[in-house]
Amino acid sequence: MNTLTTYTPKVRSVGLDGVLVTFGDTATDAANRAAIAFRSAVDARGWTEVSESSSTLVSAFFRIDLAEHRFEVLLDRLKTVLATQDWFAAPLPDGRALWTIPAVFGGDRAPQFAEAAEAAGRTEADALRDLTSTRLRVLTLGFAPGQPYLGTLDEAWNIPRQLELTPNVPAGALVAAVRQVCLFAKDTPTGWRHVGQTAFSCFRPCGDTPFPLAPGDEIQFADISAAELARIEDTVTDGSGGAIRTELA
Repeated sequence: MNTLTTYTPKVRSVGLDGVLVTFGDTATDAANRAAIAFRSAVDARGWTEVSESSSTLVSAFFRIDLAEHRFEVLLDRLKTVLATQDWFAAPLPDGRALWTIPAVFGGDRAPQFAEAAEAAGRTEADALRDLTSTRLRVLTLGFAPGQPYLGTLDEAWNIPRQLELTPNVPAGALVAAVRQVCLFAKDTPTGWRHVGQTAFSCFRPCGDTPFPLAPGDEIQFADISAAELARIEDTVTDGSGGAIRTELA
């Protein structure tokens, strides 16, 4: 994603459900960082009108009952927060984590790894290095509960989606397209290429933290063998898939 610093944030109501603050027309690193940072800043203010917040690739959404609270008043308050700093240059919020997640790349567990490497113009060795050396950020959660979109890979990985869907890719799969990696929360069809496989569970409804990942968290994948992944699947029962979580300063 390209750097973007000249966009003027836009604030608009979403029916009577809430307010959306948008930091870009296209997905850029700067817009995503701004959306994450701004959402965190508003959350920290503890406005009672906000019942829930979330962020997308380029926007922050605040769920507010606009039948009860006047949009014009909230617009002024949000604009006041927007004016406090350059959100495109704002640091990511505190409380983020680095997740080191074991994954298999290629073979029967990730059958489109070689195809994706070829599409990116990379050897398989270089593709493996790209996918395990790049520290990716959780850009947003969506499509399925707790499911992260991770970015951003090198420009070589701006590979298109497939023309046809793969009928089913398992939960824990890593799929790649358009310089992003998605870690699937459940079995699903996809047009993205299946390049890796983990035992990491993105949605843990019976745990204390149903959604372990949050926008702004960072992810690094560690290459393991298919045998090691099978061992993790057989012995690790907490949904972590053998991942290590480290607090970021």
